[in-house]
Amino acid sequence: MKKKVICSVLLGLMVSGQLVGADYIKPKKDKKTGISYYDLNKNGHLDIYENPALAVEERVSALLSQMTLEEKVGQMLTSLGWPMYERQGNTIRLTEQLVREIEEYHTGSFWGFMRADPWTQRTLTTGLTPALAAKASNMLQKYAIEHGRLGIPLFLAEECPHGHMAIGTTVFPTSIGQASTWNPELIRRMGSAIANEASAQGAHIGYGPVLDLARDPRWSRVEETYGEDAYLNGVMGTALVKGFQGEFPGDKGKVIATLKHFAAYGWTEGGHNGGSAHVGNREMEEAIYPPFREAVAAGALSVMSSYNEIDGIPCTANSDLLTGLLKERWQFKGFVVSDLYAIGGLREHGVADTDYAAAVKAVNAGVDSDLGTNVYAGQLVDAVKKGDVQETVINKAVSRILALKFHMGLFDHPFVDERKPEQVVASTEHLELAREVARQSIILLKNENELLPLNKKMKTIAVIGPNADNVYNMLGDYTAPQSESSVVTVLDGIRQKVSNDTHIIYAKGCAVRDSSKVGFQEAIEAARQSDVVVMVMGGSSARDFSSKYEETGAAKVSDSHISDMESGEGYDRSTLELLGRQRELIREMGKLNKPIVLVLIKGRPLLLEDIEAEVDAIVDAWYPGMQGGNAIADVLFGDYNPAGRLTISVPRSVGQLPVYYNTKRKGNRSKYIEEEGTPRYPFGYGLSYTSFSYSDLRAEVVEAEDSCLVNISVKVRNEGSRDGDEVVQLYLRDEVASFTTPFKQLRGFQRIHLKVGETKEITFRLDKKSLALYMQNEEWAVEPGRFTLMLGGSSEQIYQQKEIEITKRYTFKM
Repeated sequence: MKKKVICSVLLGLMVSGQLVGADYIKPKKDKKTGISYYDLNKNGHLDIYENPALAVEERVSALLSQMTLEEKVGQMLTSLGWPMYERQGNTIRLTEQLVREIEEYHTGSFWGFMRADPWTQRTLTTGLTPALAAKASNMLQKYAIEHGRLGIPLFLAEECPHGHMAIGTTVFPTSIGQASTWNPELIRRMGSAIANEASAQGAHIGYGPVLDLARDPRWSRVEETYGEDAYLNGVMGTALVKGFQGEFPGDKGKVIATLKHFAAYGWTEGGHNGGSAHVGNREMEEAIYPPFREAVAAGALSVMSSYNEIDGIPCTANSDLLTGLLKERWQFKGFVVSDLYAIGGLREHGVADTDYAAAVKAVNAGVDSDLGTNVYAGQLVDAVKKGDVQETVINKAVSRILALKFHMGLFDHPFVDERKPEQVVASTEHLELAREVARQSIILLKNENELLPLNKKMKTIAVIGPNADNVYNMLGDYTAPQSESSVVTVLDGIRQKVSNDTHIIYAKGCAVRDSSKVGFQEAIEAARQSDVVVMVMGGSSARDFSSKYEETGAAKVSDSHISDMESGEGYDRSTLELLGRQRELIREMGKLNKPIVLVLIKGRPLLLEDIEAEVDAIVDAWYPGMQGGNAIADVLFGDYNPAGRLTISVPRSVGQLPVYYNTKRKGNRSKYIEEEGTPRYPFGYGLSYTSFSYSDLRAEVVEAEDSCLVNISVKVRNEGSRDGDEVVQLYLRDEVASFTTPFKQLRGFQRIHLKVGETKEITFRLDKKSLALYMQNEEWAVEPGRFTLMLGGSSEQIYQQKEIEITKRYTFKM
């Protein structure tokens, strides 16, 4: 019987080059009111929850009153999406597993329905193209509405950290590169593009941004973060949230943002993914919470609880964190989803001995949705019946989820326009935006004797290295399979940039991790014939289909199979040197006395101590995405003046870790016996093909009864011979406080463009939130006293500073 049901909803076949869609449900018109509606419960009349003219609260209440306990729990399940379909050619068939999910578990959400990668085993031929995804999503909704007693539409959640993780979509630079633009408006535009592509295919939720602070580059997920600073993370995260969600829930072409991973997930022990976080309450309030708090205040509607524990309490079982702080103190209006299988992971933490106990702890703590459905599905109904969970707890969780389904328009417009993906997914506009994000993310770390920019009419250029012509090494983790020619490699970009008379010689030389030297001689010969050598080295987060994976999707490190992958979820490191034979190859090139440009493509800071002297210029491109080759070529040949700035410090050695700019006053960054205590390249650092000067710093303090403002202005001038961007950075120091504070903290920044000889006056405004420190009992205070303002081009390049004084005390909560 179930097989017959599935066969009856075949999506369609290729006919004359067009896909014939399913006959989707048609809305009805209420005879009495004239309102058009979907008869979701199939009773032939307009019910309150079906009525689009009524308030969301009224519709939620009416629907909740009709639901059984089992149906309520079903709305709290987020199952894996990709097993719900099979593709053969251009035919999509729903699977028997979907029947079980809808009819037995009443599942309300699916995650990764369109996801394709080696873990899901969805390829270019077995996964969903954008056009097929829209049709398959409609088909999925139709089945859920027709076979669910109340016809509640499904939430579809997708991974969207640097593009929708699905076949055929635009791949942008990873988050660490996005942050390196120091351009939140650009990231908002990028978020909007990602949301447009995902929503056009039927998605409602985008997982991202990742707001974990990254202060240990050994951690495998640094590439997914915005770096080491709480203020910058909050600004960038808020920009992505606004791009994803728009102004209001349900805005056309938008998705709900899911903030990851709450909380302190990046504050790792030994750089281990998901390790314990050793952090005090004051540091939680001043460093860990602020990015999440700002994103929630900006309207973020979903938060993911993290795998780790803080002070003995796993975050997924922490009611003070998820309910007391997030839902009550911050007045968060959305829902909390666990990380994948994190509820069952409470057993691994040793705080629950059964799935039943884990479910009780998680739901009572405030986890509204179980990602993976491995626990809630089988335990919550019994937990309510036994009295270990009150049904009011279930009702609150379900109400949060249903309210967003109503706000997102699922009950009134459950299907997507199947023509839309062709118009928006990987559109020319989005590809141009990907190139711009990549260009603005690129950081010039070294440019000895002004080797860069290169002349496009050079006679011979050698392009060498494992990342010079490797499609997947350009992209980072959480990336779908790519079709041929969709990704521009560095070699591609250089070939397209230079003159027809320039001879390009390419040699791979070595792999990222493999120890073979087979390609050395070819690379040396190529370099010997060249006028300049461009070496494209670094790391890789490229998964392949021979890799093995944890249940959570994190890659397993293999001793028997050596892929290029040395970063990405699950690939923590104990060292940070270039792996394989890369350093040796660079040293061999150095012996030739040729000008060398080192281009780094990678997901984390890598050590450059033993190779920096071998090269003349260093360009850090992170994982620049599918337009990265064009963006890098734009910078190398001077069509774009680089202005990316570091958002995470580059250490001199692993022994320094953690190393970050905003240490406490007595944080002690003095010399070690072996080396300096300071990083090789500090937070905020980056060079340009021009130079800038700062002058006329002014500050005005305006104090009122319950508020204070500091109005700041500074003049910045382009003193060089090229137009370019400068990232003006404002740092603050509280000179004397009741508790210890950092020597400097970022409190503002602006990326500005200046033509040769141009001067601009840049203004900042600090409010009491920018000046405050955490006291206790949820109270913050601006204390009377002296503060120092510092303006410059990095955390170490301070060109102007001025002391101000606050005369009153201001207390408030946030």
